Amino acid sequence: MPHVFRHYDQAALDAQYNNRALVPDFADHTAHWARESESARQRLPCRLDLPYGPSALERLDFFPSTRKSAPLHVFIHGGYWRALDKSSFAHLAPAFVDAGVNYAALNYPLAPAMRLDAIVECVRRAILWLSDHAEDLDFDPRRISISGHSAGGHLVAMIAATDWPTFSDAAVGRAPIVTFGASFSGIYDLEPIRLSYLNADLRLDRDEASRNSPIGMSPKLLPPLVLAVGALESQEFLRQQRDLSDAWRRQGHVVETHELKDHNHFSIVQEIGRADGPVHRFLIRRIMGQ
Repeated sequence: MPHVFRHYDQAALDAQYNNRALVPDFADHTAHWARESESARQRLPCRLDLPYGPSALERLDFFPSTRKSAPLHVFIHGGYWRALDKSSFAHLAPAFVDAGVNYAALNYPLAPAMRLDAIVECVRRAILWLSDHAEDLDFDPRRISISGHSAGGHLVAMIAATDWPTFSDAAVGRAPIVTFGASFSGIYDLEPIRLSYLNADLRLDRDEASRNSPIGMSPKLLPPLVLAVGALESQEFLRQQRDLSDAWRRQGHVVETHELKDHNHFSIVQEIGRADGPVHRFLIRRIMGQ
């Protein structure tokens, strides 16, 4: 069969991005997320389904810290821009709240109902909305950090690279909107996505894939960014991280990378909210500016 991307034929390329096939027990992970998230909503004060835009999925869940004017950490879920929901990621909230950090989980419109250009714009709008509502939600607007997984990791990189005054007049003259970002198992080069089975829903053309690929961007400013990937993930996910870090480091930006031993595409999520784990402790130190 002919190569469709690098040295991959169609079947091999599709296999590189079929994480459910690569992790046979993926359903155990997603079921755990859902169970623990329901428990978190029952235990913690929260404001659910706050609207940041006009469409039904432009909503976020907010879990307040007990500390006044504490930092805010925003999590963006994955699902290849076409699946999953913020409701499955409330399980990350307790570890952040207990550490004195406000936590928000975002929803965003999904493909195929919405194109990727519009999805990226929605998530940027969510960050601006949060910044605008810092007083009402009682967090420090000068300390907004973000993390995301898989497609959410892609959106983290897109937000980190945003030239906010160009995106919105409301951002002119502000302090940096985002002070720190962490992307887990992110996707930064969308050309192989365009050429894979995933494009049946995403409907990316070459231009849309290019302008939404962080790997080809030259950000004017970039907050400190951490990229992490599981050592057990596919070669393409490992390659995606290497290529983005190389590209943005060459431009002089601060990009830190980690390969997490014994973790796959799904197990890595749990580390974000495991309060006694090194990944979460690392995130808290960075969020607190340490």
